[in-house]
Amino acid sequence: QVQLVESGGGLVQPGGSLRLSCVASGSIFSINTRGWYRQAPGKERELVAHITSDGNTNYGDSMKGRFTISRDYAKNTLDLQMNSLQPEDTAVYYCYLRQTLRDYWGQGTQVTVSS
Repeated sequence: QVQLVESGGGLVQPGGSLRLSCVASGSIFSINTRGWYRQAPGKERELVAHITSDGNTNYGDSMKGRFTISRDYAKNTLDLQMNSLQPEDTAVYYCYLRQTLRDYWGQGTQVTVSS
């Protein structure tokens, strides 16, 4: 079993920055993919970014150039640096981990971008 706990969400003004973190614990294998999805009210969940165990990254189109995903293998942490935030980035952000064809999810953290 794997547990994921997110932190770092909150309220930020347009143009501001936030850093999300996700700590994983439990039975974590060396080969996995970790990432972030987000879901805004009335919208489908969408990919924010993911990173494989060999460091390959992929971003959603609207996140490219603004968001940066990174992971610390020793600490089992996953970070998402979000810059130039806009109101349309408002959503609940979910951390996930995929290993052995199974997905694990965190409880989500709210990010609100508003003046």
